[in-house]
Amino acid sequence: MLDDDLLRYSRHILLNEIGIEGQERILQAHALIIGAGGLCSPVALYLSSAGFGHITVVDDDTVDVTNLQRQIAHTEARVGQPKVDSLKTAMAEINSQVAVTALQTRADAALLDTLVAQADVVLDCCDNFATRHAINAACVAHHKPLVSGAAIRMDGQVCVYDQRDAASPCYACLFPPDETLEETRCATMGVFAPLVGIIGTLQAAEALKLICGIGQPLTGRLLMLDGRAMAFTEVRIQRNPACPVCGQATSV
Repeated sequence: MLDDDLLRYSRHILLNEIGIEGQERILQAHALIIGAGGLCSPVALYLSSAGFGHITVVDDDTVDVTNLQRQIAHTEARVGQPKVDSLKTAMAEINSQVAVTALQTRADAALLDTLVAQADVVLDCCDNFATRHAINAACVAHHKPLVSGAAIRMDGQVCVYDQRDAASPCYACLFPPDETLEETRCATMGVFAPLVGIIGTLQAAEALKLICGIGQPLTGRLLMLDGRAMAFTEVRIQRNPACPVCGQATSV
């Protein structure tokens, strides 16, 4: 680690839980983020500031003025730009040392199979069930830890699914892929602006804990936030032996 790094990341290095060894792990880590909107904004900014060596972001959307209410990585000046390019600019302004791969495309199963295999941790910041299930399937196949977040109206949730842990469920254990679930979108349902910041920040914290191997991650623990009362509720999730995804998972 260079002297400049020791100075930049000194507040992490001072923590007994992280130290120089943990910070070096962060500097060498590769995070894959799917979605470049409200949840991704704090995720990408905090992982960049923390010094993740490589961050890949995937999203096919462009910045719209309605995004600015909550997607704090984007600005008025970048309305109309691809979200991944806008995000890359914001990340570089915080930490130019981070290598950012910005992919303006939809995350389909084939792409995810390639990208997840290359990542150390995957963060689901998207807004639809089809993509969430595709992300989960790729993470199960490649045994990569997945930090999943969601926020709508005044409610949010975050959970870690980690197939490296034999007891960990996957996303499909909680939300079976064959169930018909009603899609809820911010464009029609609304979302409390700080809520995505809270959930996204929790996702970033979990990703850093996983990379450093510190603390107790939210593996198999669904943390739900009621933004009206600002109250957290935790529900433990069991692995489903009959899960059509992780119940049939094999090592790669």
